[in-house]
Amino acid sequence: MDENKETLRVGAAVRRRRRALELTLAVVAERSGLSVPFLSQVENERARPSMRSLQRVADALHTTCVELLAAADPARSVDVVRADDSEFTHEPRVRPLVRGHHQLHAMEFSGDHDVGREFQHRNDELMYVADGAVEVEAEGRAYRLGRGDTLHLTGGVRHRWRATDAETRVLIVAVADHIEAVEDDPRR
Repeated sequence: MDENKETLRVGAAVRRRRRALELTLAVVAERSGLSVPFLSQVENERARPSMRSLQRVADALHTTCVELLAAADPARSVDVVRADDSEFTHEPRVRPLVRGHHQLHAMEFSGDHDVGREFQHRNDELMYVADGAVEVEAEGRAYRLGRGDTLHLTGGVRHRWRATDAETRVLIVAVADHIEAVEDDPRR
């Protein structure tokens, strides 16, 4: 089995979207022209919709096939990434800790990091210093972090960081940008 070819489970994404809109299967069935039993099978991963059926479901849920597929769960539920797994290294000092397209991103940075690059992510992010030390600038303030320290950044916070020690290892875990985890300000 080719581990890089993941089968996406779109049913969970359909269910999450339907529930977020507080719709029943009957309402989605009526809007899409598909049957309640078929939609139930899709949501429970017992049936795989054709692209045409998926488009009808997406329309009924006021979204697109692309969005549903982006939010789909991979069929693999457990995956180990070994420390020496260089197949997934994009740059010499950056290593993804999670394979594939998920709701969670995790990366390991080793050594220097470009201080000039500014980041701003849609959702929350957690930085953990495994070894060494870093300086982080966020919202106009500077933070020095050492081994074992963590920094949580709420979605939307502009920030940049740099390693201050050549032996630095930083783990960054973030909610993926395709996930709508940030609530809108109710005052708007």
